[in-house]
Amino acid sequence: LQNCCLSFSSGKFLPKDKQLAKAKPLPEGPSLEDFVTGEVSGQSTWSDYEGKLKREVGDRARLRLPPWLKREIPIGQSYHKLKDDLRGLKLSTVCEEARCPNIGECWGDNKHGVATATIMLMGSECTRGCRFCSVKTSRAPPPLDPHEPVNTAAAITKWGLSYVVLTSVDRDDLEDGGAAHFASTVVELKKSKPEILVECLVPDFSGREKCIHVIVDSGLDVFAHNIECVEDLTWLVRDPRAKYRQSLAVLEEAKRYKPDLITKTSIMLGFGEQDDEVLQTMKDLRNVGVDCLTLGQYMQPTKMHLKVKEYVTPDKFLHWKEVGDSLGFAYTASGPLVRSSYRAGEFFIENLIRKRGQK
Repeated sequence: LQNCCLSFSSGKFLPKDKQLAKAKPLPEGPSLEDFVTGEVSGQSTWSDYEGKLKREVGDRARLRLPPWLKREIPIGQSYHKLKDDLRGLKLSTVCEEARCPNIGECWGDNKHGVATATIMLMGSECTRGCRFCSVKTSRAPPPLDPHEPVNTAAAITKWGLSYVVLTSVDRDDLEDGGAAHFASTVVELKKSKPEILVECLVPDFSGREKCIHVIVDSGLDVFAHNIECVEDLTWLVRDPRAKYRQSLAVLEEAKRYKPDLITKTSIMLGFGEQDDEVLQTMKDLRNVGVDCLTLGQYMQPTKMHLKVKEYVTPDKFLHWKEVGDSLGFAYTASGPLVRSSYRAGEFFIENLIRKRGQK
């Protein structure tokens, strides 16, 4: 599965005088510190860290995790309640399946009072085997649960959320890649709570335009698909069926089919990419009309997965945020622990949607 989170946000809106003007970066809301969590304790900063941040040619050992990427153990009433509710409705979460480092903060009691979870539609087994992802791989996953769209809507209605991000595994075994099932979930959500904002972080559907149209026509508010990494490393990082140009085409087609729809994507850093490659990827994304971009650190989920080539510093992530803003992205989130859907990010985008008059 892509570098994803399905986030449920209940944050309040900004006053009208502080909301975003179209196509400009959002100045209000959570600061970069809300994304760059797991800071070095005490008076020290990331620049004081003397550990190794980059693997050299011939290195076999994994890099030691730097302090700014360390997370606390999940605790709190919200964490346990959310877990119980999801289990009761037989829903899968990418937070657990993909071993997301933010699960304790997002599911637990946090300073923003926003509970965030990631529901993974169409089961917990993916037909693809990307080298960065810990979601289970299967050539023949179980059949789709016909009750999942209704159950998902029931869960979200129960939690009283205002912004939802839906994601899924890849289902290449299905004729439409699961597009109709995905769209049905959006329809059920809108039926249960018409005012809810829905973001869909979707697979590439092998580039099939009809599948993209089905998702766009479902009534969603944000169309997201992750490019994942720079073009020259796509062969190493992603499943062979997932192609860089194909992902660009998916994002471009969604925007062409519905020009006023907000599109979003994510890039992981730490695979050994060069600065000029990251910059070119960002330019490619703007050229196909992508509105929102997130950049985060790749973290090896298990010993069986691709090793981290480099731990990118928070200062470098801040640089990429500034580059993203200068290129014209309406929203750029960049930090070591930023993921493609992250609770504070939805706070920004929610206000972007409201300001643009889609709601």
